[in-house]
Amino acid sequence: MANTRGRRTAALSAVLAAGALALSACGSGETTGTSPAAGGASTATPKIAAVIKGLDNPFFQTMKQGMDEQAATAKAPVTVQAANAITDTTGQADKLNGLAGQDFSCYVINPISGTNLVQGLAQLSAQNKTVVNIDSPIDAAAAKSANVKPATYIGTDNVEAGKMAGQRMTELLPDGGEVAAIGGIAGDVTSGARIEGFQQGIGPEVKVLQTVAANWERQTALTAATDVMQAHPELAGFFVANDDMGLGVARAVANAGKTGKVKVISVDGIKDALNAVKAGTLDGTVAQYPYAIGLMGVEACQAAAAGKTLPTNVKAPVELVTKENADKALAATPKPFGSYDDPFTSLIK
Repeated sequence: MANTRGRRTAALSAVLAAGALALSACGSGETTGTSPAAGGASTATPKIAAVIKGLDNPFFQTMKQGMDEQAATAKAPVTVQAANAITDTTGQADKLNGLAGQDFSCYVINPISGTNLVQGLAQLSAQNKTVVNIDSPIDAAAAKSANVKPATYIGTDNVEAGKMAGQRMTELLPDGGEVAAIGGIAGDVTSGARIEGFQQGIGPEVKVLQTVAANWERQTALTAATDVMQAHPELAGFFVANDDMGLGVARAVANAGKTGKVKVISVDGIKDALNAVKAGTLDGTVAQYPYAIGLMGVEACQAAAAGKTLPTNVKAPVELVTKENADKALAATPKPFGSYDDPFTSLIK
């Protein structure tokens, strides 16, 4: 398929043996015949609904692009709805509740918090609809309590992404120093995992002095970073849990006349951040690929409609972008510049 160029197919045997859920095809109004056994040919076309975080953030705009392009390739209709903002937990839940009563066969969901979509997902599970969880995981305890059983999870290993950033910060601060961490919403699983990974990745001479929540917002992060630098004039760097906030922190550092002196590393790999890395106003970003995550979410629905067994957990690609490889990353964006494993490729052939 045209959109799989540059991706290599993973060997599935080990993944499938690790407790993957067998899924029967979900009927969609467009499905003809009966659901085939795993490995058989299928005429099933999934009718897909997706509920993602706010399209005010370029990360989720790119995620939608991956969904839309794969849906067009597969000729599988997809309806994508998003929260009004990345903090709009109630609005996002309302979007899912509205879609849950419609005749979609597969739901791709990217929750703002670990619990805000659980009520709607419980309704879907009761209807035996396929649920594909992407990017931000559903809280395991809440899901179990509500009898919600996602067919697969596709997302970044956020601890590993944070660890890569920590290792890079240590390289940039060979003599050590004090740094601050700027996180998203307080208590957010994704933000917490990235900060945890960063703390694991830094060397013993680099110390995390303070952690501040900036609600995933650029202006909030700019203000927070300004306050932190005023309180700690010897601060050597910032780790920032996403690029939008990272660009706000980079602006605060520039306003203080400390670009290049106070190091800033963030996570996401949005185009503006890649350009900032190239320009030297951002010292690095751990690029994850929402395009690939969205694309694989649609592929998972295709595979489920064909009666295939889905892997329980799929790691999305991550790549460290520095000034040395920023041009390469920019040329490939929104796709990864290296190869990565996509276990769904062989399932939908």
